[in-house]
Amino acid sequence: MTRTSRVPMVLDDTLLDDPARLADADTAGVLRAAAMAGAQVRASHEQAAELDLAGRLGGHQPRALILLTRTGTGAAVARMLVASLTPRCQLPVVLADTVPEWAGPLDVVYGHTHDPGDQELAESLARACRHGAGVVISAPADGPVAAAVAGRGKVLAPRSELRSRRDVTHALACGLQVISAMGLREVDPVALADELDAEAARNQLGHESFVNPAKSLALRLGDRIPLLWGLDPLATAVAGYAAEALATDAAMVCDVADYRHAVTRTALHRAAVSLSESHDIFADPYESGAATTGPELRVILLAVRDGPEVAATRRMAEDTLGAADIIDAAEEVTAEEPVRAAVLALRFELAAIYLGLATGTIGGAGQFAPA
Repeated sequence: MTRTSRVPMVLDDTLLDDPARLADADTAGVLRAAAMAGAQVRASHEQAAELDLAGRLGGHQPRALILLTRTGTGAAVARMLVASLTPRCQLPVVLADTVPEWAGPLDVVYGHTHDPGDQELAESLARACRHGAGVVISAPADGPVAAAVAGRGKVLAPRSELRSRRDVTHALACGLQVISAMGLREVDPVALADELDAEAARNQLGHESFVNPAKSLALRLGDRIPLLWGLDPLATAVAGYAAEALATDAAMVCDVADYRHAVTRTALHRAAVSLSESHDIFADPYESGAATTGPELRVILLAVRDGPEVAATRRMAEDTLGAADIIDAAEEVTAEEPVRAAVLALRFELAAIYLGLATGTIGGAGQFAPA
C-alpha cells in the first residue's frame, strides 16, 4: 500500500505581530469585514424599524417560533437564538432545515441564508407565506429566496457587502430583532453594537498579541487540537459557531460539546484529564520522553451565563481539567447574555481569520459559492 505524505499546516506566528505583513496578507479584506460587526447591528436595527417588525409580530402570542437551520451561519445563529431564549421562554421553539408544512397563521418563522438562490428554502418560505405565517428572512435582496417572501413577509437584507461568512452578526442581530419584536426577550441594539465595536477595537491588527485577545486566542488554538467545551448552553452554541469559523478560515478541526456531555465521552475526556495531570509549564515538548503519543489537545472552557449552576459546573471542570483555558464572557462584558455571546463569537471569528492569514489558508475573493 502506498502512503501519501502530508504537508502540515505551519503557523507563522511572527506575522501576527507585524501589522504591515498582516495587511498585505489580507488581500480580500476579511479583517475589515469582520470588524464591521457593530455597523451591521445598527443597520439591521434601522431596517427592522423601517419594516415595522414590532407592529407585524407584536401584540399576539403565536403558537410556535420556527428557526431555520440552513447551512453555515444560519444554523449556528439559530442555535444561539434558541440558547438565548431557553429555559425561560414559554413559547415552543422549533429548529428546522426548511419551514415545516404545518406552519400557518399562528406561527412565526425566522431564518438566515447567504445563498440567494437556495431553491429548497425559497419553496418552503413561499408555502409558509401562503399559509399566513409571519415570515422574516435575513438574506440578500435579490434572488428566489427574497422573491418568495416579497409582499407577504419581511426581508432583512444586509446593507453593506458581506464577504463569505462575515454575516454572522447581521444574522444574529436580525434574529434578536425578531424575538424582541415578539416580546420574548428584550435586547438593547445600541449596547450590542457598542460592545462589538469595543471588541473589534481591542482586536485590531495593530495591537500586539499580548494585548489583543483574538491574536492571543489564535496562538493558543494554532498548536493544538481544540476541545471547545461550553459550561452553559449559550456558550456551547457559540462554540459551535467558533468551530465553523475555524474550519472555514483556518482549516482547523475541533471538538464542540456541552461540558456535561463531554464527560460522558470517556476516551476523549480521559485524554483531556491526562493532559491536565501531566501539565508542566516548564516542560520541553520536544525533549526525549516529554512528547505525548497521541494528538496534542487544548481544552478551552467557555462560559457566557453567570449564576450558581454555571459556577458549579465551572468548579467541577476546573478541578478535573487543571490545564484548561477558560474564557468567561461574563467576567469581561457586563451586558446581557446575548450581547456577551455575540462578543465571544466575534472574538473567535477574528481569531480564525488571524490563523487563516498566518497559515495561508485564507485567499481568493472570499465570496460565497453555492455547491
